[in-house]
Amino acid sequence: MEVSITKSASFTPLASWEEFKKFEEFKSEIEENKLGSDMAEARQLEQISALHEKAETPTSYGEKQRRYLSKRSSLPRQLVAPLGSFYCPITLDVMVDPVEISSSRTFERSAIERWFADGNRYCPVTSSPLNDLVLRPNRNLRQSIEEWREMNNMITIVSIKPKLQSSEEQEVIQSLQKLHDLCTEHELNRELVSLEDYIPILVGLLYAKSRETRTLALAILYILAKDSHDNTERIAKVDNVLQPIVRSLARQIGESKLALQLLLQLSRCKEVREVIGTIQGSILLLVSLLNSDDSQASGDAKELLDNLSFLHQNVIDMAKANYFKPLLQLLSSGPDNVRMIMADTLSEIKLTDHGKLSLFKDGALEPLLKLLCHDDLEMKGVAVKALQNLSSLPEYGLLMIREGALGPLFEILYRHSLSSPSMREQVAVIIMNLAISTNAQESDHEQVSLLESDEDVFKLFSLISLTGPDIQRCILQAFHAICQSSSGSNIRTMLRQLSAVQVLVQLCELRNHVEVRASAVKLFHCLTEDGDNAVFQEHVDERCIGTLLRIIKTSDDEEEIAAAMGIVSNLPLDSDITQCLLDAGALDIICTFLSDGNINSRHRQQVSENAVKALCRFTVSTNQEWQKRVAKAGFIPLLVQLLVSGTPLTKKSAAISIKQFSESSTALSKPIKHGTIWCCLAAPQRGCPVHMGICTVDSSFCILEANALEPLLRILSENDVGAAEASLDAINTLIDGEKLQSGCKLFAERDAIPPIIKLLSSSSAHLQEKALLVLERIFRLVEMKQMYAQSAEMPLVDITQRGTSGMKSLAARVLAHLNVLGEQSSFF
Repeated sequence: MEVSITKSASFTPLASWEEFKKFEEFKSEIEENKLGSDMAEARQLEQISALHEKAETPTSYGEKQRRYLSKRSSLPRQLVAPLGSFYCPITLDVMVDPVEISSSRTFERSAIERWFADGNRYCPVTSSPLNDLVLRPNRNLRQSIEEWREMNNMITIVSIKPKLQSSEEQEVIQSLQKLHDLCTEHELNRELVSLEDYIPILVGLLYAKSRETRTLALAILYILAKDSHDNTERIAKVDNVLQPIVRSLARQIGESKLALQLLLQLSRCKEVREVIGTIQGSILLLVSLLNSDDSQASGDAKELLDNLSFLHQNVIDMAKANYFKPLLQLLSSGPDNVRMIMADTLSEIKLTDHGKLSLFKDGALEPLLKLLCHDDLEMKGVAVKALQNLSSLPEYGLLMIREGALGPLFEILYRHSLSSPSMREQVAVIIMNLAISTNAQESDHEQVSLLESDEDVFKLFSLISLTGPDIQRCILQAFHAICQSSSGSNIRTMLRQLSAVQVLVQLCELRNHVEVRASAVKLFHCLTEDGDNAVFQEHVDERCIGTLLRIIKTSDDEEEIAAAMGIVSNLPLDSDITQCLLDAGALDIICTFLSDGNINSRHRQQVSENAVKALCRFTVSTNQEWQKRVAKAGFIPLLVQLLVSGTPLTKKSAAISIKQFSESSTALSKPIKHGTIWCCLAAPQRGCPVHMGICTVDSSFCILEANALEPLLRILSENDVGAAEASLDAINTLIDGEKLQSGCKLFAERDAIPPIIKLLSSSSAHLQEKALLVLERIFRLVEMKQMYAQSAEMPLVDITQRGTSGMKSLAARVLAHLNVLGEQSSFF
């Protein structure tokens, strides 16, 4: 349909008829002036006209809406076709900037400029020569085209609105896309969309299931809000507008970025800024976007979080989401009451190690240490709580020690008047954490210590007798950690000199405070690992042994059980102590743990390792009565099984016990009976090929009868040096003394010598030396030299060149047995 466009039928929604009439008179005056002036003057008058037109535009939103609705009521129902005069004769498209030439014909400016640039000096329509090449804007035609275009855009915008209510998803998407294009095209279209009251409809579409629908709605809302404070406020006033926008933050990055941009725009409105942080999940989602790989999203998220940080609750929520910079800024430079709030926040929130590390890097320690030294007790208290929360991270603990935190912390702990009981308990936890952190130091860094002098050790340990169970437990655990650090040996020595063992023995008897008891048992175990036997013989009596065994039987703490069993295993090898353990039922308890196949946990393995180590004291060859009790209890098969399935430490202890058993085998092996007529009629008795008598597991503890030789040989090829040494010692008992001939024959049959020769190339000098001693005896036999000399020669030669002086001499002696060196060699 073609409709004539006249000045009186203007569809400009922002101008009344009276204003438009005055404007047309002004434009006519401009046109007359332009005919008599050059292009520069025409341009200047055009700019003046544009400024005047802008000045005539109403600014009140209410006035704009009233005029818009008036114009909207007179719109045709369908789009209006352009007039023929709207088309450029050259491009055949509707013109945007029509200009008239001297032939009185009108063209699109860019098209006629190209025509003239190509050297043409005649009219493209009439072909008549042109008097000049001056381009005169055809303002009347341009105004009509603009009015036509604005009218059609208004018709389109009005017609799209009901389509957005369609149940057809594709129709909604297509309509939104068209609306988006119109909004992108011109500022006036954005104003028309706003005046048509699209904003509530677009907000409603943010709840749509279709991602494309939501994304387009977000994009249009952002375009509307971007350059219009009025639109920003109108969007903000829609009920529950923020919930769907925040929800979109958690979706795919395209939708998420648009939601973020819209929220950032809306946050410039004070009322919205106060509400955004209250929307569930908003702060957490913004912090997640802060760490996005998309730089624009990350930057927008940071700006929005900065906008929201004017509220303390938002800052607290950011910290809970592991974004700490606003909190740290207030903690460092805020007023005292705000600093207390921020410190209290750090004490209350549950921080991951990553979060603690982030605080560590961002400099949280310095302001907290300032609060710790504050005169106000309440300020000091919140600092202690915050430091307690952070100190469990080893990096933080080490930094606190380096930055001088120990002084004010110990002052609070030692001076009752400075603090409440709860604050002292919190300080004790911090000190415990700092002690644990000293075990995490890297060897190539400067080492820090928690306690520098004997006096420091004495003052801290003396608090165990002067404080309640919570502080006692922390101090005991602190000392346990220190004793395992690089300076642990010195601390253990100091504690033993301070009669710490006596205090710990008393604490082991506690029944009401099991955590304190467990901490005491663990520290006690630590002190037994390298202590003077006299100290323990003085304080470990029958009562103490009974207490330790009761703990092993009844405790629910596997780490405490492992430590108590470790104490038993480390007690001095004193016959009275061993007998006391036997009388108290230690063998039955050990058997229970070794028979339990459930050793998957780390502490359960430690219990098993310590139990096997404790068993070694009952298998010494100097007391065959003890050995018989152990054998009768069925331990030997268990020990052989542990050689196969145990940990390296378990295998080492099992091999030691088997070696001690084997040392008694020769004396306990029963002679074979000969010479009677009845013996001739009975089947001949088979003797042990090594001990030359009748051997059994229970009666003579024979390695061969126990089937222990094969697993012992396999251990020689494993990586653990301690287990290999103990196994070699056990194997060596089979060639000891008069058993050399029979033992070597058995070794040859069981292919036992090659693994021993292989030990000559071990990285452990001590293991090499033990292997040399065994081979020195073996190669005294001619048949052994003939069988194995070739495979042993090169490793022995290598030891003579690279080994220590003692090993060189020993290797040379073996080479002499093999006739490689003379008996008078200078190596001897």
